[in-house]
Amino acid sequence: MKFRNLYIIACAATLSLYSCADKLDLYSHSAMSPDEVTANDIPALRLGMYNNMQNDPGVHNFILFDLLGGDLQGGANSSPINLINSTLSPLNAVVSRGWNGYYSSLYQVNNVLSICLAQPESAIRNLTLGEAYYFRALNYYNLVTRWGDVPVLPENTLEKPFRAPKAEVWAFIESNLTEAAKYLSTSKSYYYVSADAVTALQARVYLAQGKKTQAATAAEGLISSGKYALDGFEKIFRKLGNTEVIFAFENLSEESSINISDLFYSYAHPNKGQGTYRITNEMVNRFASNDKRRDMTIINIAGTDCVNKYPSGQTGRDPVIISRISEMYLIAAEALGLDKGLTHLNKVRQYRGLVAVSPASEADFLNAVLHERQLEFLGENFRYYDLIRTGNAVSTLGILPYQTLLPIPGSELQRNTNLTPNAGY
Repeated sequence: MKFRNLYIIACAATLSLYSCADKLDLYSHSAMSPDEVTANDIPALRLGMYNNMQNDPGVHNFILFDLLGGDLQGGANSSPINLINSTLSPLNAVVSRGWNGYYSSLYQVNNVLSICLAQPESAIRNLTLGEAYYFRALNYYNLVTRWGDVPVLPENTLEKPFRAPKAEVWAFIESNLTEAAKYLSTSKSYYYVSADAVTALQARVYLAQGKKTQAATAAEGLISSGKYALDGFEKIFRKLGNTEVIFAFENLSEESSINISDLFYSYAHPNKGQGTYRITNEMVNRFASNDKRRDMTIINIAGTDCVNKYPSGQTGRDPVIISRISEMYLIAAEALGLDKGLTHLNKVRQYRGLVAVSPASEADFLNAVLHERQLEFLGENFRYYDLIRTGNAVSTLGILPYQTLLPIPGSELQRNTNLTPNAGY
């Protein structure tokens, strides 16, 4: 509690934000200035930064790409396209919370960076710097994959920002990951950012931009490192020791609102839940009966198929995985293409209890990789953007072309007239 209170006094209250525009206008008049923070305060600032990164975007934004990905529905009489259309609105609270939350946590990350850069060299200062650069890259990855052109803020400012072209955003992400790698090495557990977490995010960022050679190099580097190996879903998603997770939020803080399970489990489950989202019959049927992932991914509760990766229901908080080694196998597979990547794809399939596949063409191979990602990562925030970055979203989901980007929240457009809406909204 001492660290949490110090963080609130020294950082959060000083730079508390509620929208992209408001954040740039608001300072508390009753809090400590960042200039008064010393090196002794860095551990508290570090813990606070983790707390902001985990909690500010809100629970729905950890599964938003599942909500928009066509494999979930809002109720028995609903459909995936209804869920997609209702979410993709400038007035939708999930969209607004995501925009506000990412910029809120970004503001705190920038604050930590400015404080650390002003402090003398030390192990904790350098570690915190590396983590902050990683978190800034992760925030901007989340922003650019949702909204495309977004304001780039290398430092906090009182000015109302304009949107930067997405190419500039991607370049900013890469530069922050390069900086993060200078300061990070191993971590005491996968609940803290490591150099490997940086590499994993680099692989994802490269693939999203079509930089396949760099993506394959980063992903295969982690695969061949010997530090990680494919592991059982019962270990990965029941908080047991495993060789698969590279980085995850532990999600234990008392302030946490990240209870994904509550949205997936129905009230009929022993641990209870709101049951807001359920798996479609089509998605359930995509899992073969011998797929080792099936039982840990899907649970039928009183006739309703629910996501089973987050087991706590209303009773607690589950870790939120950001990167794991199976993603690296599938990134390497996609980046290398059929001839060189098939081995990586089939390694995942065979470990999950499935037979090897032999696609006849590059197009068939990409479809096989996307299908495997769909099975592997249900409930982990990948599907919608996988379809967008590969040009398959409109045909697969039945959405309109403009819906491949999220709307800028209406409240943000009102507060900051320098922002422009995404076309179509």
